[in-house]
Amino acid sequence: MPIAPFISSTAASWMNLCRPRRFRIGDCGLRKSEIHNPQSAIANPKSINVSVPDASEARILIADDQKDVLEALRMLLKSEGYKTEPVSSPASIIQALEARDFDALLMDLNYARDTTSGQEGLDLLTRVHVLDGTLPVVVMTAWGSVEIAVEAMRRGARDFIQKPWDNARLLSILRNQIELGRALRKGQKLEAENRLLRDVARPKLIAQSPAMQPVLDLIARVGPSDANVLITGEHGTGKEVVAQTLHAISIRSPKHLVTVNAGGLSEGVFESELFGHVKGAFTDAKADRVGRFELADGGTLFLDEIANVPLNLQAKLLRVLETGEFERVGSSKTRRVNARTLSATNANLNEEVAAGRFRQDLLYRLNTIEICLPPLRDRRTDIPLLAQHFLRQHAQRYRKQVTGFDDAATRILLDHPWPGNVRELDHVVERAILMAQGSVVKASEMGLRPGREGPPRLEEMSLEEVECFLIKKALSRYDGNVSKAAEALGLSRSALYRRLQRYGL
Repeated sequence: MPIAPFISSTAASWMNLCRPRRFRIGDCGLRKSEIHNPQSAIANPKSINVSVPDASEARILIADDQKDVLEALRMLLKSEGYKTEPVSSPASIIQALEARDFDALLMDLNYARDTTSGQEGLDLLTRVHVLDGTLPVVVMTAWGSVEIAVEAMRRGARDFIQKPWDNARLLSILRNQIELGRALRKGQKLEAENRLLRDVARPKLIAQSPAMQPVLDLIARVGPSDANVLITGEHGTGKEVVAQTLHAISIRSPKHLVTVNAGGLSEGVFESELFGHVKGAFTDAKADRVGRFELADGGTLFLDEIANVPLNLQAKLLRVLETGEFERVGSSKTRRVNARTLSATNANLNEEVAAGRFRQDLLYRLNTIEICLPPLRDRRTDIPLLAQHFLRQHAQRYRKQVTGFDDAATRILLDHPWPGNVRELDHVVERAILMAQGSVVKASEMGLRPGREGPPRLEEMSLEEVECFLIKKALSRYDGNVSKAAEALGLSRSALYRRLQRYGL
């Protein structure tokens, strides 16, 4: 634990720190008459003569069991532009910290009558540090010693002030600690943002077929608004690309689009991912973590595979959508966010509601506007355009001089049923680029069989190819419905999602 404030002190200061003294009103630079007459204190140039720049938004929690001390601190900090909240007991400190955020805490170490050990304040420091590890805490006492000062720093205090205090030193310490605390909180949020895997550029929404024109018209109308949008369609139809497009043309585009794959989250980590957690909330919670809702504040939150949210957690999700309020896991402090919500699913949510697996009131919140994407087999005129887009993308990635498809390869692309839709097409083109030996992809390099030849023989396939083939058949049989396909294959939805990602379906 750094003890820089003590290293910089002079020998005379240390002697003064170790000499017990009772606090007197006049020692803080204010006369007793000024405590009861705020205007005289402000008018007295000798009482307050240190300025703190840019303090208008800073809020400081001050804690002491003596009313005169609280009033003296309030007057001093008010003259410098700080907002203060005075409390007089350890319980009040905890209650205030749980209710709202502060930029600093200035607290006494002794609260019980005739107590000078500072143990009560030291124990409180530990609880404060658990509540908010980035909050700057400055402790003060009239009964100081080197041992108490070092122990306070070890338990999380940033600095130590002896009563009676020096106004200039107190204000300087608070100004520096407020700036440091804000920097630490900003760094914590940036670190959480950096953990998100975000593409630098938004994928192009390629669509010219008649089946996609109503979708494009709807996107153009609702994109600039702040309405919640539910995007439906089979697996791999491009729901995430639509979400990215809606965000890009909205007024929230300067802020982040934060994506949550609800289908890939287990129930145990779902709350932590969405709402964040505080240090010590559970076994592996070694530090505070900002949740996805908090990261999306001012921007857009995209909830992919929304039908996979466990029923017992849907009520908490509904509350955030209705009020914008939530609590981090392990904390009772209520936080507020302002984020637009986009969601997507390939399930029929009306059927899920009828089966009791999805809340109807949550569905109403999500689908202010619903955009239904057609499967790739219904927009075949877009297949050559999409294939050429993916070809350029992967040819550049793998540094291959491939410029297009021959006629036979194009016919196979148009004839294939595409149970995995656009995602499957992307995977097939990527594989074709890797296998291509010339400047044009040939039919034999596509890895797809012409539709008239029927399915391959199982004895000629590897175990992974058999598994991929059966998944494709199940998806085709149930029109891309992942829930029904998973049930037919004897898999959970999460297990099937993992296999879909593995095979690029």
